[in-house]
Amino acid sequence: AGAAAGLSVDLALYPLDTIKTRLQSAEGFWKTGGFRGIYRGIGSIATGSMPSAGLFFCTYETVKHLSARSLPEKLQPVGHSLAASCGEIMACFVRVPTEVIKQRAQASHSLSSRQLLIATVRQEGFSGLYRGFGSTVMREVPFSFLQFPIWEFFKKYWAEKQGHSTLPWQSAVCGALSGGLAAGITTPLDVAKTRIMLAERNSVMASANIIDAMRIVYSEKQVKGLFAGITPRMLWISIGGAVFLGMYDEVLSLMHKAHIS
Repeated sequence: AGAAAGLSVDLALYPLDTIKTRLQSAEGFWKTGGFRGIYRGIGSIATGSMPSAGLFFCTYETVKHLSARSLPEKLQPVGHSLAASCGEIMACFVRVPTEVIKQRAQASHSLSSRQLLIATVRQEGFSGLYRGFGSTVMREVPFSFLQFPIWEFFKKYWAEKQGHSTLPWQSAVCGALSGGLAAGITTPLDVAKTRIMLAERNSVMASANIIDAMRIVYSEKQVKGLFAGITPRMLWISIGGAVFLGMYDEVLSLMHKAHIS
């Protein structure tokens, strides 16, 4: 279910992600391609999205189940935050290499994902594929820490109001609202992560942690720079949250019905 959700959202919303990446790059939107080649790098993300999302939800559901058994009802949101954080850390072991290649392809005028993969490994070794791992975790964990408790809260509230569990389309609406809220709040972390991944080898930004990267961006472009790309990011993640979480619940529902029958 998680693999289907991950692939669906990444393929459907890739152009918005490309625009967001180019807005956040140091060179600027037009110099990194503008609206040209907005599907550049799709190969790397399509390859990594299924195992990454699958690993996330396996971890999320496991930790969520364990926390439900050990925490009182009023502390369940804490369990959801913990489960989402653990899921993101595990998923990043798959997501970061594909994210590095994807973002470099999005900001490149001519090189394919395969060429960028070979060039990265040749120039930086396999550790180059994990550049920005810490900053990605620092972006994803706060995002999921916010999104999933809000998503679970919205679903629970809706279910209580109507007297039965939420349907997949209702889960999708809850996913859009929770994703948009979390995306707006965590945009500075996303900007810092993008700048680290796109930085030239051995540059100050390439070796910076996420806090230092945010300071550099702020010194260059102030608050506006820290929130570069916020509109496409919120739009992308709101729609993505609907597709991702709606598809996840839809596939789970279909599997449950198939199991009963």
